[in-house]
Amino acid sequence: MSEDTDIAAIRTLIDAQFKNLSWDQRREAGWAAYEGDFLPGASLFASARPVKAQSVPEFVARMKGLSKSSLRSFEESVVGARIIVFGTIAIAVASCEAIENGSGVDRTVEMLLLLKDEDNWRIAAQAWDKVDPAAPATAAPAWRDSERQA
Repeated sequence: MSEDTDIAAIRTLIDAQFKNLSWDQRREAGWAAYEGDFLPGASLFASARPVKAQSVPEFVARMKGLSKSSLRSFEESVVGARIIVFGTIAIAVASCEAIENGSGVDRTVEMLLLLKDEDNWRIAAQAWDKVDPAAPATAAPAWRDSERQA
């Protein structure tokens, strides 16, 4: 695969992740497809502090429970993404929007570590933080490239 093809495949995976993690009263989330895009043992890190790793099955069980109780609809989508590929490793930064129970828009920035497993990209780890327009540090992602000078 070329780098452009890899980037397109990763973007497709990320878009599918958010689509599979969306539901409403008429359709259930794509739980199995969501879980299938992660490597075994992958960790998820939500925005809550202190930092606590969750396994993918733990996260899915929690979200399934919420979908049957207080979170009757959840629609999440990718607004934009920056993806960097080097051989069989990649990182992605995705700006996302979520609508919970049909009202209000919450924004997050999600960072993913991806590995190529045979011919498929899979997620090794994922972390996210909420965007708070009132807090300059999270109002917009700091898209800065850094280089170490010799």
